[in-house]
Amino acid sequence: MGNSVADILIVEDELEISELLEENLNALGFSTVAVSDGTGMFSELSQKKYDIILLDIMLPGEDGLSLCRRLRTPGAPYERTPVIFLTALGNLTDRVVGLELGGDDYLAKPFEMRELVARIRALLRRSKMSGLNGTNGKNDALPDAEESAPQCRLWKFGPWKVNTGARHLIDEQGVTVALSAMEFRLLMLFLRHPQQIISRESILTHMADRSDSYDRSIDVQVSRLRAKLRDSGRNATLIRTMRGDGYMLAVPVEKG
Repeated sequence: MGNSVADILIVEDELEISELLEENLNALGFSTVAVSDGTGMFSELSQKKYDIILLDIMLPGEDGLSLCRRLRTPGAPYERTPVIFLTALGNLTDRVVGLELGGDDYLAKPFEMRELVARIRALLRRSKMSGLNGTNGKNDALPDAEESAPQCRLWKFGPWKVNTGARHLIDEQGVTVALSAMEFRLLMLFLRHPQQIISRESILTHMADRSDSYDRSIDVQVSRLRAKLRDSGRNATLIRTMRGDGYMLAVPVEKG
């Protein structure tokens, strides 16, 4: 990051908005680069590591949702770079889809610059604490002893295995599915308490970054994890919603 607060990549095709973002963020000590489409975004990412990507959804050519899906390609150097969606699409469905595809936050236009800056700083704190995009050179996201398990340790549940060292899922065909730091922490909470109801309050206490100034919906976090487990919809069989009580991992867990 050099002497800047953080390096931010802005992906926005509306020049007026792009220039406004750069002007305000630069004034606060952030280093910014602005591009107008996915081609420019991946070109920048191939040359430099960014701390946060501000990603518009309504872009020319490939839209922001599709671009975010590509960003989260397992093994990609920018797989865990935090993404904040900026878009005029502000309904609940759009927000959930964006988060399930791997976005870390969502801000609907028009927005207050103060709120955007607060969310950027909150994500940077979480990123620094968890080593999300490798800026601190270590992974300290999981202070719990069981979450800091040996590299080769496998947890088995239903048709899935979890490699706690690599922090990814493995399906029945041996295909790996990457997990974000938040998804991994949530899954490990369920795995340590299988077939037990866990209240939303308990999940929030476990997941919350106490330096954050806002809480994202626990339901959205569970929805994102279910999507990775291909267990979405009303007929979810792995992580079940217990009406009025919370959630439960409905299958036994075996440690390998």
